[in-house]
Amino acid sequence: MRLRGLCRYIGIATNNRAEYLALIEGLRAVQEWKPEKLEVYLDSKLVVEQLAGRFRVKNKDLQPLVRSAQELLASFPEVVVSHVERARNKGADALANRAIDEYKAG
Repeated sequence: MRLRGLCRYIGIATNNRAEYLALIEGLRAVQEWKPEKLEVYLDSKLVVEQLAGRFRVKNKDLQPLVRSAQELLASFPEVVVSHVERARNKGADALANRAIDEYKAG
């Protein structure tokens, strides 16, 4: 199993936009590994449900990001996208805070 942590400052954004941007960047980074199975954990229940097609994407600004994420997800042989509660996702929060701190320091 491989695990990779990435972070970068994206400016002011909604949590859903940030979640989609992080997902897209992570999927692009993982493509070079060519995994047979990919497990994706997101702390936004809304994003998980939108990706599964169970919830509509009402925000027009998110629609291109959803399409990009779905296209990338479809490029892997097997993908499982699951919701993880924010309290159990401290690693992602730490990366987000690191990106903000590095931006402020830079």
